[in-house]
Amino acid sequence: MGHSDTVLVARENGVLRVTLNRPEKLNSFNEEMHLALCAAFRRAHDEPEVRAVLLTGAGRGFSAGQDLGDRDPRKGGPAPDLGHTLETFYNPTLRLIRALEKPVICAVNGVAAGAGANIALTCDIVLAAESARFIQAFSRIGLIPDAGGSWSLTRILGEPRAKALALTAEPLDAATAAAWGLIWKAVPDAELMGEAEALAARLAAGPTIGLGLTKRLIQAAGTQSFDAQLDLERDCQREAGRTADYSEGVTAFLEKRTPEFRGQ
Repeated sequence: MGHSDTVLVARENGVLRVTLNRPEKLNSFNEEMHLALCAAFRRAHDEPEVRAVLLTGAGRGFSAGQDLGDRDPRKGGPAPDLGHTLETFYNPTLRLIRALEKPVICAVNGVAAGAGANIALTCDIVLAAESARFIQAFSRIGLIPDAGGSWSLTRILGEPRAKALALTAEPLDAATAAAWGLIWKAVPDAELMGEAEALAARLAAGPTIGLGLTKRLIQAAGTQSFDAQLDLERDCQREAGRTADYSEGVTAFLEKRTPEFRGQ
């Protein structure tokens, strides 16, 4: 696993903090940054010490999406295979975020455009600075919403709003995104990182197995029948009830004290 300064990764008290770090390019993605972000989420998956992830961006924006600088059509050559770019660089990371049975918090600290917006929307809990904007910029250059955007927007907002955002590429401010239920909440800029860090710390100190099973259940609900979901609840609850954290939670309740969960 090669080191890259395009994504800064630090672990503290169970939280893996992942910071997109090409501020001079508004944290737009090149191959190196793709690989580094994917490696960070693999680490979150592999290390039991990681019990929550906090994703954010350095500088004045979260991410402007794909870096188009190395895609200049004026330089000639064949048209790029953007499907290959998605399959190789974006999709593995997005699948890791969804499959990670640990909470992923995203603090959108500024503009989130194109794939940058849709990577944020793939995370479990999204907080955005009030100055942040979500922009489905794809139609401006003749492309479709990728990085899971066509799925996330439609699932969360329904077809009318998803289509309008994608077809017009009009910016959506953080307060409206929160009012529409696209994100968890909009936060005053100065308070964003403090609130996001506190939330990440709180979740990292939680019953990690139970939180992971909860994430799995909620993600499954969109495609399952009620009966199938009841069966999955039964199976997940059986697993949760056998954890040390459940035993500690009930004991703490009965002893009228705060539980000390260990993620086991």
